[in-house]
Order: sequence, then C-alpha cells, then structure tokens
Amino acid sequence: MEKSFDNLYLSDELKRAVDDLGFTEMTDIQAQAIPLIRTGSDVIGRSQTGTGKTVAFAIPALETLDTTLDKVQIIILCPTRELAMQGAGEIKKLSRFMHKVKVCDVYGGAAMDRQILKIKKANIVIGTPGRIMDHMRRRTLKLNDVKMVVLDEADEMLSMGFREDIEEILSHTPDDRQTVLFSATMPKEILDITEKFQRNPLMIEIASQSMTVEHIKQSFIEVPMGKKMDALNMLLRYFSPKRAMIFCNTKAMVEDLGKYLKENGFDSESLHGDMQQSSRTRVMDSFKSGLSNILIATDVAARGIDVNDIDFVFNYDIPQNREYYVHRIGRTGRAGKEGSAVTICSGRRQITAIKDIAKSTKSDIEQLDLPSTDDLRNKLAERELNDLKEKLDINVDDRYLRLLNDLLSDGISLYDLSAKLLQIIMGDKMEQISSLESFGRKNRGDDKDFCKIIISIGRNRRVAPNHIMCAIADRTGISGKEIGKIEIYDDHTIVGIPKDKADEIILKMIGCKINSHVVQTGVYKENKKSANPEKNKKVSLKDNQKRDSRKEYKKERSFRKPKDKSKSKKKR
Repeated sequence: MEKSFDNLYLSDELKRAVDDLGFTEMTDIQAQAIPLIRTGSDVIGRSQTGTGKTVAFAIPALETLDTTLDKVQIIILCPTRELAMQGAGEIKKLSRFMHKVKVCDVYGGAAMDRQILKIKKANIVIGTPGRIMDHMRRRTLKLNDVKMVVLDEADEMLSMGFREDIEEILSHTPDDRQTVLFSATMPKEILDITEKFQRNPLMIEIASQSMTVEHIKQSFIEVPMGKKMDALNMLLRYFSPKRAMIFCNTKAMVEDLGKYLKENGFDSESLHGDMQQSSRTRVMDSFKSGLSNILIATDVAARGIDVNDIDFVFNYDIPQNREYYVHRIGRTGRAGKEGSAVTICSGRRQITAIKDIAKSTKSDIEQLDLPSTDDLRNKLAERELNDLKEKLDINVDDRYLRLLNDLLSDGISLYDLSAKLLQIIMGDKMEQISSLESFGRKNRGDDKDFCKIIISIGRNRRVAPNHIMCAIADRTGISGKEIGKIEIYDDHTIVGIPKDKADEIILKMIGCKINSHVVQTGVYKENKKSANPEKNKKVSLKDNQKRDSRKEYKKERSFRKPKDKSKSKKKR
C-alpha cells in the first residue's frame, strides 16, 4: 500500500501544514481511513492509541468543512479532557493555513462561560460527551448543521458510562450525517451503536502485528502478596528512572500509591478521573517540566498524555487486557529511544495473566528477580561514585585547600576525612535503603542463623503478611523484628525465623488459628531437585500434620462427656 501523503492530493493549505509537521508517510490507519472517509461513507476503524487516528479523521473533516457557513459542522467525541485538548491542538496545527477554521474544545472542569463564547464562533467542536450534553441542554450548542460525527476511543467512552450521552447526541444530529467510529476493541455495546446509528459502515482493522513494540525491554517480577508497594520502592531506587509512569487499575490505588511514594521521598504525582481540571493541569505541567519525575495514573486518565522521554513504565496492577498492556508500555521507547516496562505480579493468577499477554502480543516478557538491599546499596554506590567522579573534574579554589589544611591540622587523617565526607554525602540515601531491610529479608531467611518454616494457610484463605506475623508473635512471644521474609502462596506460607527458636516456635504454633482456620506448622525442607515451593510443601508438612492431628485427637477426647455409669446400672 502506497503511504506517501503526496498521493492524497491535498489542498495547498493542508499540504503545507503536513509538510511543516514533518509528516512524510502515513500510518496504516491513516492510509486506510482517509480515502474511505473522503467518500462520505460511515466508517468503523479498529486501531490502538498512538497510531495517528486524529490525523486520519481530521484531514477528511477539514476537507468536508464549509468555511462560508458560520455553524458547527463537525462534532468529535473523546473520553477524556486530555484527548479532547490534544485532538484540538492537532486539528489547529493541520488547519493553520486555512481561513475561517475555528476549533473549540469543551470538557468538564473548565469555565462554562468561556466555552460558550468559543462555541458561538466555532465550526468544529471536540469534547467529552458529558460537557457536550451540558451545552446542548443550555442550548449553547446546536447540532442542526452537523455533517460529520467522530467517536474517538469509543470503547473507553462506553466503559466510562457515556453510552446514553453518546446516543442522545447522535439522535440530535441530522440523519444524513457521516458517522466515523474508532475503537481499540469491539464489545457488544459498540456493535449496538454501529447498528443503530451507522449506515452500512465500512470496516478498517489494523492487524495485530502493528501492536508489537520495538525498543522496549519487557519484564515481570513476582513478589509476595501485600508487598507490591515495597517492591516498587526498591525497583524505583534500583533503576532510578529519569521519568517514569506507573499504572494502576483503580483511582483508590492511584491515591494510596501516590501517598506511599511521597512519604518515602519520591517526587511523584497522581492522575485519575475524579480530579478537578485545575489539579490535572497542574499535575501534567509538573510532570512535563520535570518538577516531578514519576506519574501514577489509571488507564483512562492517561489517555492523551504525550510525553516522549519516559524511560520506564511500571504496571503496578495487571492490565485488564492486552490492549491496555500495549497502550501502557507504548508510553516508553518512543522516537527511537530505548525504554523498559516492568510488571509487578503477586500470585499464580497474575503470573498466568502476564504470560497470556506475552503470548497474545507475541512479546518476550522476561522474569526478573527483585533486587536485594545489598544490590540496592551497590547500585547506589556505583551511581553516586560515578556522579562524584564527574564533579571532581574541576579546578580547586585556594580557599578550599586552606580549609582542608585546617581540618588535617586537627589530627584527622586524609583517609578518615575522605571516608567521613562520603558518609555525609551518601548517608541519607543509604539509610532510606536500610528502611527496606524488612522487605529484603531474603538474607535473613537464607543465612546460617535463620531457617524456614511452612504454615498451611495461604492467599486462598485471604491471608496477608500482617496476619502471619501477628499470629507468630502472639503465639510465641517473639518480636516482629525477629521474623524474616514472609512468602505467601495459594495454600501455604513460608516464613524465615531464627534457627535457634525453630523447635520452640513450631511447638507453640500447634493448634494456632489464623483467619479462623487451624493451621499446621513445620520445618520447610526444600527439595534441591525442584525450587518450586508448591512441590516442596507436602514433604515438609507431612510429619508435623501427623503429630498435630494426634494432639488434636487427644485434646478432643479429653473434652468428651463421660458416660453416667449409675444410669446404665439402673437400666440393667
């Protein structure tokens, strides 16, 4: 397929704008959609975010526009403010050399009176369904002269609950209008809308291979249940991204994670759909300018964000489907730069989910080990020393040489002075790593003073690390600081404990209840042939289960009510 913009035979004004924007070849969706939309037919385009859809519908829309008619003729619906703003910006760039093209973007959170003034002069309106409905109710937006309606990211608008608004808007437009719909997926709700409001639509579907993402190193890390925040903390410190995006599935998780990262010294900002427009604008300005280098967001809130120098994407929550995964990781590795995408998984289901995504997107998603606190210290020391070496390439002022001589005259050696200055420079950052020692207790579970025990309860019983720790501490009297790494699996948990207290702990845990379930506890005997804890658990609990069952049986017998011998004699 010929993809040169020259083959579109654009008007001089459009051709000049396209050249100024540096466009030479069309993307797949542009090459297929522009000729079809030009025919006046209704069109359905299945394509992902970031494939150039705005240009695909903007060029035919601008060619359809009658600039002698001072009425709204093009309506474009988007799921978010950011997409509306971005779309308006691109259309303005394409129409910069065209006369009397007036583009107005409308969305919630912005001043209504200003939007009303802009709509009066506009012939293209792009906005969110909710705000467009507001203007329709106020009679500040009339759709009698609309020639084309574009539904951009239709599946996202439906998932946000805009179906009724979309149908209401379409029902107020002329019957002979052209309807163009773009969506990443085609759920039943989309098909219902196309059947009701489109006339014999032509379908465009970009093949799945266009979803492949180059220049991005993809990986996943498995961590115990309840430890994702600490794991993310360690990953951010280890990789030290210049600019990163973190994706969560819910607004509540975005807020919780944002609070946690700020409390732990990270320059992070949060973005979700419930925020006021002024707050959203402040967050994006902060992220784009570099005042904050970490942005935590939901999938919908992140739509329309256009930042090219993101070097890391972290999936804190598993994406809901492969399209979301591709959208997320596509934020990095742009403009030919290298990028990295890391997904944090807890439990067998999440591991299975990320492997399914890898298979469906034909991606090589490598499993990585979580760095230990020693790895963090080594990485930090390496970065700090390299930074220090660069700063040492200066000419020293005589004043500082005199200060150094004063310090040395007090009897301190040059070697000790250098080491102390390094500790002053690097001490705070090393101390932050020490605060993660409880999570990186891998060493405490593996060293010669520690051993592992296995407890017969896991995530299937909704157990969390704090349940395990509190149960052991309450039952045995040892402090939480003495308990090592806690690894929770589907139906059992492995815990690091002091080796010299192992027998005492196992004995005191007999009959212990966690989450109202009686548990068995035993020494964890790792099968050297298999590092899979699922296979090891049966061997390690076998003897202890027998001992516990005997003890429970004796305990039960001791509470049985004795027979009344006197009554039995009377019957005789």
